[in-house]
Amino acid sequence: MAWFGLNKPSLVTSEDALPGRTDPIAVESTHAVFPDRPLVPPFPSGHRTAVFGMGCFWGAERLFWQTPGVWTTAAGYAGGHTPNPTYEEVCSGRTGHAEVVQVVFDPSELPFQDLLRVFWEGHNPTEGMRQGADVGTQYRSVILYTEEGQRITAEASRAVYQQALDASGHGKITTEVAPLEAFYYAEDYHQQYLSDGKNKYGYCGLGGTGVSCPTGLTTGRS
Repeated sequence: MAWFGLNKPSLVTSEDALPGRTDPIAVESTHAVFPDRPLVPPFPSGHRTAVFGMGCFWGAERLFWQTPGVWTTAAGYAGGHTPNPTYEEVCSGRTGHAEVVQVVFDPSELPFQDLLRVFWEGHNPTEGMRQGADVGTQYRSVILYTEEGQRITAEASRAVYQQALDASGHGKITTEVAPLEAFYYAEDYHQQYLSDGKNKYGYCGLGGTGVSCPTGLTTGRS
């Protein structure tokens, strides 16, 4: 875990971030769970991409590939400064990135607001720079939108879910909603880490609040 300051982790500035590298991390071309589908673009016409950070990306990626209507997923890094970071660099806290999952979906079959429901209910969005026992800026809760409709829907759903959390006695949501600047694929051994062919019974640190996300969220184009 990385600690900046006396009491809690804080995000590194762009001036202090690691320099990174020009070449991207190499990954397998196909998905371990959906072997007939690519891990990297191009993706089918009409499909959309969403990026979520909700703690350790191993369990988060499994949560999304198990969601009906998700076409493919990938573990990666986003939201920081360092280009093409390594896992060790991200864990140092000196890149500013969060561990995230890229989700590719067809909005005509799986609306973005349904993905948001999986996101909100799948972790605790009130914990700041941590998720359970995993502490560090890389474990923060983030929604990185790829189009304006996603931003509108995400912000509306955050407000609605906060009302549900308030009614249940939980704290304030710390989830960041921001534009996706870049998505960097994580190393191949992180991709579909908890799949049957890799580490089916490996560590998964996800744990939700037990509060359901209300239906009927306000939506924009997704």
